[in-house]
Amino acid sequence: MNTKQSTRLRVSATYAVLVVVVVAILYPLLWAIGASFNPGNSLISTSMIPKNPTLSHYVELFTSNRILYLQWYLNSMKIGLATMALTLVLVSFTGYAFSRFRFKGRKNGLMLFLLLQMIPQFSALIAIFVLAQMLGLINSHFLLILIYAGGQIPMNTYLMKGYLDSIPKDLDESARMDGASHFRIFLQIIMPLAKPILAVVAINSFTGPLGDFILASVIVRTPEMYTLPIGLYNLVSDPMGASYTTFAAGALLIAVPVTVLFLIVQKQFVSGLTQGGTKG
Repeated sequence: MNTKQSTRLRVSATYAVLVVVVVAILYPLLWAIGASFNPGNSLISTSMIPKNPTLSHYVELFTSNRILYLQWYLNSMKIGLATMALTLVLVSFTGYAFSRFRFKGRKNGLMLFLLLQMIPQFSALIAIFVLAQMLGLINSHFLLILIYAGGQIPMNTYLMKGYLDSIPKDLDESARMDGASHFRIFLQIIMPLAKPILAVVAINSFTGPLGDFILASVIVRTPEMYTLPIGLYNLVSDPMGASYTTFAAGALLIAVPVTVLFLIVQKQFVSGLTQGGTKG
């Protein structure tokens, strides 16, 4: 087999894999979209292309007395945005410290962050529950925000450090010669140049809470405090009153804020994602 044929074979194999991945992603998404417009509550009678499409399930989400969808949505947005803001602050400091300073325990700290990435948060459910009870923070969004933000630190610190390592240290030295403090260098020089990786951290930390069910279900107890995953799960958990089509409509609306945020930071996101892991 000559070089030209080998190249064509590799390209064809690559496209075949991409097609399989796209189908695997789009097929369930199209089914969810179709189900949200199908009349009735059962998935058995639904189809990808509904014969009699209806918006009744979307209307039910916001008008039904038994579904506090708008409250759940606002709860998730509050937790997601607060987690994103807190994570950006914490990761900016940790990434800058590991990138620009040399201190005792630096390598061990980076190794610890690497190990923490391998341990899922839900492995500490019992400890989190006991701690929440001791602090009186059961059914508290504040505790959820702290847990989510803490869980985002290890992975995003590595991304932030890798990106900041690519920014020349000559900028820091020039600024210090002009009398700038470390905090001023961090705030006025480094952070404006780190917008791409900040966009990556923002997307990661915002989408995490929107899809979490396990941690939220341990902390949150009352329907008024539910997040979207817990509230939507309750729509299909009752065998006698499950509404899968309404669930599909509610699940699709979760993608709206994520899509809006991605469109806002998409240019920064792509460059930050590709450059954040080049160094470390």
